[in-house]
Amino acid sequence: MKKSSVWVLSYCCVSVFLFSAHPAFGTIEYKISLKNPEQHCFQVTMTIPHLAPGIKVAVPAWNALYQVRDFSYRVRDLQANTLSDPGNVGEKLQVRKLDKQTWEIGDDGAGASPFTSIKVQYSIPWDDAGPFNSQLNTKHAFVNFAEVLMYIPDRRGEDTTVEFDDVPTGWRAIAELPAGKSLNSFSATSYDTLVDAPAEIGKFEDFGFDEGGAHFRVVVDAKEWRRDRLENYLRHITSYEMQLMGGAPFQEYTFFFHIGPYPEAGGGGMEHANCTAIGASSVEGAITIAAHEFFHAWNVKRIRPQTLEPVDFTKEQYTRALWFAEGVTNTYASYTLERTGIWPKERLYADLAAQIGELDSRPAHLWQSVEESSLDAWLEKYDDYRQPERSISYYNKGQIIGEMLDLVIRDATDGHKSLDSVLTRMNETYAKQGKYYDDTEGVRAVAEEVAGRNLHDFFRGFVSGVDEIPYHKFLGAAGLELKVETHNMADLGFWTVGGRGGGATAVVSQVVPGSTAEAAGLLVGDVLLELNGEAVPAFFPQWVRQHSPGEIVKLRVHRDGKELDISFALGSNETKKYSIFEVAHVSDRQKRIREGWLRGTVN
Repeated sequence: MKKSSVWVLSYCCVSVFLFSAHPAFGTIEYKISLKNPEQHCFQVTMTIPHLAPGIKVAVPAWNALYQVRDFSYRVRDLQANTLSDPGNVGEKLQVRKLDKQTWEIGDDGAGASPFTSIKVQYSIPWDDAGPFNSQLNTKHAFVNFAEVLMYIPDRRGEDTTVEFDDVPTGWRAIAELPAGKSLNSFSATSYDTLVDAPAEIGKFEDFGFDEGGAHFRVVVDAKEWRRDRLENYLRHITSYEMQLMGGAPFQEYTFFFHIGPYPEAGGGGMEHANCTAIGASSVEGAITIAAHEFFHAWNVKRIRPQTLEPVDFTKEQYTRALWFAEGVTNTYASYTLERTGIWPKERLYADLAAQIGELDSRPAHLWQSVEESSLDAWLEKYDDYRQPERSISYYNKGQIIGEMLDLVIRDATDGHKSLDSVLTRMNETYAKQGKYYDDTEGVRAVAEEVAGRNLHDFFRGFVSGVDEIPYHKFLGAAGLELKVETHNMADLGFWTVGGRGGGATAVVSQVVPGSTAEAAGLLVGDVLLELNGEAVPAFFPQWVRQHSPGEIVKLRVHRDGKELDISFALGSNETKKYSIFEVAHVSDRQKRIREGWLRGTVN
């Protein structure tokens, strides 16, 4: 068991789903006041036209993470009034709660008469850094709308508008939505479209560029960054992934970056159909996340499993396909970074070796399949679930499965087809046809069609099952070899959650009893801000392998509103070191497969 592991935060999504069964009655209007931002409380007014007594409103139970977080617990002072005409508030209406997230308005059982429209008002506090949360403070506001705005369960398909009011002087509002009629306002064709486009309001910096026939907007909230570096990286990433997938499925796309220390900037990335929100401690960390999140514009947002449709905001939505939706997106993040030259090939090898080492270090890989890990995503909010003996990560094993499947297909077709062919075929078959795939079976069917062979044993053993992956066989097809060495390695003495997104800071989830970290006073819940005066590494196991037992570690942590410095000597632990290297003498066929794998080409 490895004593230092990093858990990946879910980068789940909410898709666009239009309800056509109910005719549109009008435009549902929202106004969000940012008055007194130091109080961290959004004041919301919702105007609902064309209705009768007994309408129901609700707050989603989940959004942005595969976790039921019950945003309704935040709602305060909910009240409703009739609205006879614009700006004319009438009688106060009864508000009756039906369950933890739903209220009924205007039906007191006394035969109330119909009315034209109503105004619903409430406040909802948020001061949690993005990209998975919402925040209002004196610096800025960041809004994931599903966490702030109520909806009408049977009228999600109607037009909506949202306007920010009482915006502090000097602040601007931006969202990947059409501009509304007034300043700082936006419109959407449905509630689902609205909540799939977060908004940033503040004194941010921004720039734009055109690439591959699409326009890109880049919104940056950071103290230290260089536009030329960020733009150069983004041009490479967007150009490669759009070319791979046959062009952009949008006309415009927005990157929202919060770059700075955790928890101030948040950590990780959240994908949306036409934008992404990213929190990281450095530009390099942000770019690593961007390579993943941008590929989600296809894989998961448009190439989408049927089990995630339609979105149900009221309860868990189970799928067996997160290994593909998230893990294989990790595969393509690594491919993109290497194939564009941002990473040298040695870093791709090191990344894959580290992923294999991480999977092997988790005893749970012997009994939990990557499909089961996908189903259990809703348990990730529990610390005990994330421990190595309890679970594996669908990001981690999914990435490995993706890279091994790529090599299997290249080997089966003598380098004429690849995993790229699977993604582009699924894009044509499902995304562009407005269809959804049947979880793992849907992926297997396309992979078999591309490979021209039966892949039942591969999917049964490594996706649905827990067979040990024969790396020597799959890597050998490309003239590569996995080397595993046992060493007396450094031991951090604690485990973390979060972090994996590159620059996304980790939180201590467990301190090993008797370790030097425990003796130094490190506690569960400490937020790691710096390690040896530098940003917290994106992947702790890889960092540990580069250090020796006895070396002094200097941590800066955030605890109870204060920053503390904690120092201790690294402990010792017998562990395995994983590395991937190119075999010296290989056949021309192996060399062709390897070069195609590295370059993203086929024969």
